[in-house]
Amino acid sequence: MIPSSVYLDAATAAPLHPVARQALLAALDDGWADPDRLYTSARRARQLLDAAREATAQTLGVRPDELSFTSSGTTAAHSAVLGGLLGRRRVGAVLVHSAIEHSAVLHAAQRHTAGGGTATEVPVDRLGRLDLDAWSAAVTGSGVALAALIAASHEVGTVQPVEQAAAACADVGVPLYVDAAQLVGRMPVPRGWSVLTASARKWGGPPGVGLLVVRKGTRWESPWPSDERESGRMPGTVNLPAVVAAAASLRAAAADAATQAARLAPLVDRIRARVAAEVPDVEVVGDPEQRLPHLVTFSCLYVDGEALLHALDRRGFAVSSGSSCTSSTLRPSHVLEAMGVLSHGNVRVSLHSGSTEADVERFLTELPGIVADLRAQAGVVGL
Repeated sequence: MIPSSVYLDAATAAPLHPVARQALLAALDDGWADPDRLYTSARRARQLLDAAREATAQTLGVRPDELSFTSSGTTAAHSAVLGGLLGRRRVGAVLVHSAIEHSAVLHAAQRHTAGGGTATEVPVDRLGRLDLDAWSAAVTGSGVALAALIAASHEVGTVQPVEQAAAACADVGVPLYVDAAQLVGRMPVPRGWSVLTASARKWGGPPGVGLLVVRKGTRWESPWPSDERESGRMPGTVNLPAVVAAAASLRAAAADAATQAARLAPLVDRIRARVAAEVPDVEVVGDPEQRLPHLVTFSCLYVDGEALLHALDRRGFAVSSGSSCTSSTLRPSHVLEAMGVLSHGNVRVSLHSGSTEADVERFLTELPGIVADLRAQAGVVGL
């Protein structure tokens, strides 16, 4: 019999929130017209777009005219980095970023350096926490145009000292871009940033919607060809039904965030403790206290990461990995490498509003045997 499925990869994409589904279906009927036209159906679409922007801005605590909708979180991140650098090109061409930024930010940094710019990488400690002294030294350097810091690690869950990093940037007039994809809809957004991005599918919204927020007074220039939509920040017409669903689900997720955090954090604590106690030669990584409430990562020595993910999938568990030899990458996770922790046989478990105690118990009950079987198949026994 095929085991029932247990989805444990909310850090990649949370299941669609019921509110998102309802709003999406309703908006498909009312929000199909171009909101920039003047006829009746277009005016209705404009009302929906304005309401979605107002609701999202209110949830984030920003002005509606500071917020633009994008086609994805990746597009938002690329725009944040490249637009922030363009807006400050007269100051210099140095981008400062942490060593554990999302790949979207690193790809934008690569584009910047390929065009003649400079990127300065700031290290983290073994828990994945930013080296604030090194950060302060980096942002005070000559020609720094923009600094980028992920709010919380998407791979290990460590929450970064954003407000302290922002204060160091403010002291020298450097704008700070914060990738808040794992935070928005789950935890309060820290203060002090100039540019912020998020992704709707992380909080249970539909895929294909990202958020780009540029604070008033921040020098930022769109890296895209000029377009009159989204205040000139993003080209093209937004996917209005998806935007409406994203706004509705964000409001619902944020309203329930404290309750969900209080429910999920003890389950993550249980995973951290039981995996360390019951699976030999395993390293649970990330800060045990300053962390996201729903995410835990561990690495198993003598186990191939791809084989472990497939074995868990056969038992009905959907998890992800940042280790080497997974379907999405042929090299170890740059985050785990930067932390100096074990990257082989890496598993990331991330819970969501539908995750239950029974799901977690089943995972913890089956995991030791799955790991032991894989080690035996590889000829590693007696651990």
